Amino acid sequence: MARDTFATMGLDLIGSRIDNGRLVLLKVLGVGAYGVVYLAQDTWQPQPTWLAVKCLLRAGLDTRQRHFQMREIGLHQLAGRHPGVVKLHKVMEEDGLIFMIMDYYDEGDLFGMITEKQRYLGNDELIRKVFLQIIDAVAYCHSMGIYHRDLKPENILVMDQGRKVCIADFGLATSEKASTDFGCGSTFYLSPECQGGAFDRVNSYITEYNDLWSLGVILVNLTCGRNPWRQATLSDETFAAFAHNPNFLRTILPISEETDYILQGLFDLQPNERTRIPELRRQILAVKRFTMS
Repeated sequence: MARDTFATMGLDLIGSRIDNGRLVLLKVLGVGAYGVVYLAQDTWQPQPTWLAVKCLLRAGLDTRQRHFQMREIGLHQLAGRHPGVVKLHKVMEEDGLIFMIMDYYDEGDLFGMITEKQRYLGNDELIRKVFLQIIDAVAYCHSMGIYHRDLKPENILVMDQGRKVCIADFGLATSEKASTDFGCGSTFYLSPECQGGAFDRVNSYITEYNDLWSLGVILVNLTCGRNPWRQATLSDETFAAFAHNPNFLRTILPISEETDYILQGLFDLQPNERTRIPELRRQILAVKRFTMS
């Protein structure tokens, strides 16, 4: 549901107070498929304290949609025990709306830090520091049986000038190890099997392996400031070239041999052959240079 859905129902919430008047909603931070995120101020604190509040419609939903809402909340609460996941402090319901109260990150997301500030280009140690935080958070989620399915820089929030990152937005997360929900996520970051399969059609895909693929694309984002391809399907000329020649990436990206080796492991077209996170962590720690010198 988008912001205009709230507006058509007379639900312009800017200026509203929730949680017994404690939090005042100040402005819209973002609009997603399933809700609107607001910046809120905690008026009960002596010093200015800011929080992010995700608002979800409760009324008018069918059983399936309500299940998705409860799934997002439950999985986020569970994942939020890890320091690399945005903390979900409280969930409350008022006037047919659900409010998820979370930490606010005033530096924005990893996408902005990569594209607008170009924070990571050529900075091997910072790339390593940030990517290790991401994979540690994903490893924790996987250990708890949580598969994000929408890992991308826009869903990774930053602080400390881009040195600290936290995973956000569990709206598409699942506890199912295998899924038939094809196309779930963001096109640039979807594995081939999540789109039905590269060479052969598949009946389902393993959600853990799909997350591993997304991590590979994020590593390209961090090191090169771009995506490797638009879509991991054979209709995409760049991906098709890679699918037929795994050494192709070094002809279009300024990556080192070490990074190329890591990416080939994450972009293995056989999902069960992809590099698992413990080995990926060891590989990242051992990298001397992520880009060509």
